Amino acid sequence: MSVLPLAHPNASQSDADALDEGGLPDRDGLPDGARADTLAQLRKRMAVLSGMPDRLSVDRVDEVGDRLPLPDVVADLLPHSNSRQHDARRGGIPRGSVIDCSGARSLVVAMIAAVSRSGGQVGIVGLPWLSLLSVAEMGADLARIAIVPDPGVDPIEIASVLLDGMDLVVLGLRGVDVAPARCRVVSGRVRQQSSALLVVDGHWPGAQVRMEASVLTYRHVPGTSGADLSAARRGHGRIGGLRLQVTATGRDRRRRSADVDLSSLSAQGQAGLVGLTRPEEPVVGRPDDQISADDQMLTAVAN
Repeated sequence: MSVLPLAHPNASQSDADALDEGGLPDRDGLPDGARADTLAQLRKRMAVLSGMPDRLSVDRVDEVGDRLPLPDVVADLLPHSNSRQHDARRGGIPRGSVIDCSGARSLVVAMIAAVSRSGGQVGIVGLPWLSLLSVAEMGADLARIAIVPDPGVDPIEIASVLLDGMDLVVLGLRGVDVAPARCRVVSGRVRQQSSALLVVDGHWPGAQVRMEASVLTYRHVPGTSGADLSAARRGHGRIGGLRLQVTATGRDRRRRSADVDLSSLSAQGQAGLVGLTRPEEPVVGRPDDQISADDQMLTAVAN
């Protein structure tokens, strides 16, 4: 994992020295020339972090592929292309597209983990609530994730820079509605760089897909695998999983919806990990002592 620090709005007079030492000055109050230098410096630092200082961007995953991988249960909800690769790539995030995501945060965490686990480079801008433990529990490759924890007053500009070298850029808007004119400019850059932009906690006019996730119910352990919190004894046990309703709406206004479980992946041969899977029928009468440790490990995944 890489953390790309940016200067705070109350930057001191030592900004010039910070540049010489590899830091970045604040963009507020700078003339256009200095601002361009700041962006160029950020690109250089991205290249150094990738281990290729002579290049502007890092290696992309599977350049010939037109979609970034997602968990199957989520990928099936996204609009499918009619290309020859459709059979080999069911759904996924189309390169050059913008996805607007809202609701339960476990969906965003799962998408980040899926892309990085498959070898993709992921840039995350302005998501202070993101737990790296949650991402790791879902199997992410933290070495392929770059985070800008404090993007300053213009996170959209920082995200547009990261599009140069990332397969997926996740942008937290913190409830802001972006002007359509600026959306068109950034969306054009997404297409030009063959990247994908995932917008969270905001509104992005012209997004190809809008996704929403809501929590339907929580699973309680100890108890049967289908036990709901309403049946749990007060002060006893813990949350062992949850069920989401995920909805994807394309530009054709068609809504695709599915129930998704967030639970252990041990049954799929991925011991120690959790992820989004298709719901399973409750196992009635399953004894408490047969619940595996993996069923009780959901300690960090955000709702």
